[in-house]
Amino acid sequence: MSDPSRDIRVGDTERQQALQVLGEHMSAGRIDIDEYGERSAKITTAKTRGELMALFHDLPDPRPQFSTPVAMYPERSTAPARRWEGAVVPAVGVAVVIAFFVLVKNPLIFLLIPAVAILWGQWNGRRR
Repeated sequence: MSDPSRDIRVGDTERQQALQVLGEHMSAGRIDIDEYGERSAKITTAKTRGELMALFHDLPDPRPQFSTPVAMYPERSTAPARRWEGAVVPAVGVAVVIAFFVLVKNPLIFLLIPAVAILWGQWNGRRR
């Protein structure tokens, strides 16, 4: 069974490191300049870790080292979804507009909307 990490795509950083390691092998006399040219051309076009590592199969250490892959998107939370939380600040906004026209004629009441938004954001940030 093959190693699934061999299919992970590489970027410029990994290719650059592989070229540096290959240069160390050339400096140590393990490969000549022609072989260095051939392998470095393949390194620059390598798309996966497996393609890069295949170029070092007959060479001793050092070899390119890869970091542990990190998930691009965080795992979804297993906590129950609270869909109503996103409606708190808009609901306060609607309530303030109604209160302005029905109860209070003071425009300062509209300052409640950003105040509730800030407090709600702070409270939600501490809970997670």
